[in-house]
Amino acid sequence: MKILIASPEVVPFAKTGGLGDVVGALPEMFAKAGHEVKVFMPRYKVLDTFSEKMVSKRIEESVKINGTKYSLTCSSIKSKKIPLEYIFIENEILFNRPELYSDTQTGKDYKDNDDRFIFFNKAVLKITKELNFQPDIAHVHDWQAALIPAYLKISYNDDPFFKNTKSVLTIHNLAFQGTFDNNKFSKVGLSEDLFYPTSPFEFYGNVNFLKASIFYSDKITTVSKQYAQEIQTKELGCGLEGVLHERKNDLHGILNGVDYSIWSPSRDKKIDYNYFVANLSGKKMNKIELLNKAGLPIREKTPLIGIISRLTDQKGFDLIEEAADDIFKLNVQMILLGTGDEKYHSLFKELEKKYPDKCRAYLAFDDELAHKIEASADMFLMPSLYEPCGLNQMYSLKYGTVPIVRKVGGLADTVIDCVDDNENGTGFVFEDYLSEALYEKIEQAVTMYKNNRVWTKIMKRGMKLDNSWKHSAAEYIKLFEQLIGN
Repeated sequence: MKILIASPEVVPFAKTGGLGDVVGALPEMFAKAGHEVKVFMPRYKVLDTFSEKMVSKRIEESVKINGTKYSLTCSSIKSKKIPLEYIFIENEILFNRPELYSDTQTGKDYKDNDDRFIFFNKAVLKITKELNFQPDIAHVHDWQAALIPAYLKISYNDDPFFKNTKSVLTIHNLAFQGTFDNNKFSKVGLSEDLFYPTSPFEFYGNVNFLKASIFYSDKITTVSKQYAQEIQTKELGCGLEGVLHERKNDLHGILNGVDYSIWSPSRDKKIDYNYFVANLSGKKMNKIELLNKAGLPIREKTPLIGIISRLTDQKGFDLIEEAADDIFKLNVQMILLGTGDEKYHSLFKELEKKYPDKCRAYLAFDDELAHKIEASADMFLMPSLYEPCGLNQMYSLKYGTVPIVRKVGGLADTVIDCVDDNENGTGFVFEDYLSEALYEKIEQAVTMYKNNRVWTKIMKRGMKLDNSWKHSAAEYIKLFEQLIGN
C-alpha cells in the first residue's frame, strides 16, 4: 500500500505529548512491513536542528486562505533502508515560531491556529499531487490534520488522482477538537452552504475541525478499545458523543504500543544499571542511586512510588491532593517528575517540606530522569480522570514497576488488578473517581509489597508482557487492507 500520514508532531522532530511518540513509531512499522509511507508535518522552528539532513523538494506552490496567498515549499528526509520519507511543509510566517501551538508570551494558543492548520491540510494534498504519490490510505492524526478527509470527500471528490484514496482519522485526545468562531468557516475554503446548525462542521455555533473529520473519514480509530467506548458517552464524549455513536460501526480502538528499543530495562542507556526478568538486582541498585540523588533515606522495606506526569486535574492530582496526608502516613516514599498547573506545583513543594524524608518533587521536564524513575520505583501511580491510552503504565510494566491506576481508557486495557485476579494480576486498579478509592489501592499495594515472593511474581508478569508496536501496527494494516478491499 501507499500510505500518506499527516500529523502536527512526529518524534524525533517535534513532540508535546503521546501523539508525537505514536506517529514517530507507526510509519517505521508500516514501512518495515513493505508499505510505501510518506509522513507530512509542518516545519516548525524546532526542526532547525535537523536542517542539515533535509533535502529541498524544490516545489514552489501557494495556498489561498480567504484571499490571502501563502507561499508553500517543502523539504524532506528519506530513509535509506526502508520506503519511508518525512516531508516538512514550510511557510515562514505560519510555522517559524518558538512553540508548536501556543504563544510563549501569552501562554495561550496562537490566534491564527486556524490559518496555520488549514494551510497545512491544503498543502499536504497539493504536495501529494506534485510528488505524484497516489495514496491508498490517508491516515490523519487529531484536529490539526482533520480537514484532509473532508477535502478529499468535497474538494477532490471528482479528482481521478484521489479516486481510490480512503481516509482514516486517529483521535488521540478528544478534548482537543480545533474549535473556532463561526466567522472563520470561510477560511476553510468550502461552500458556505456546508455550515449550518447540526452540519458536520458546526458545533454549538462554532466551527469544529474534528467533528467534520469524524463525519467525512472512512474509518475512525482511537488509542485504546476502552476509550473507543468511553468517547461515545456523555461523560467523556466532550460534546461529540452523538456523532461518534452514529459512526460506531466505523470506530475502532487500537492500543498504542511501546518502543522497547528505548523503553526496556535490559537495554536502556539512560539508567545506571540494566536488569532482566531473570535477574532483578539491577533494579534495587537503581533505586539506591535515585534515592541518593533525591536526598531521601534508603529504607529497604519501604516501597518507592514514582509519578511522571503533566500536573493537571485530568491526571488525577485532585485525588492525590485530597489523600496526600493519608498516603504519607503509610510506609512509603514518593518521587514525582512533571510540570503543569501552578496549584499542583505548590502542593508538591508543600509536601516536600511536610515530609522531607518521604517526598521529592522535580518540577521540570527531564527525559533521563523519567527513565531513572521507571527503573527505580517499586510502584507507579496514574489515577487519571480519563486516559485515552497512556504509555507510562506500559513502560512501568516492562520495568517491573507495578502500576496503580484507575480503570479508565488505556489503563483499563493494559493493567489487571492483583486483588481481583491474583493469578494474572499485573497491578492495582480502582474504579470510582474518589480519593478514598485511590488510597485503598495504594494501601493494598503497600501491604502486598511486604510479601517479597508474591511481589516478585507480579513484577515478572508485567515484564513478560509484549506491548510492542508490532501488534498495534498489524491492527492498523489489517484495517487499511479491509478498507481498500485487499
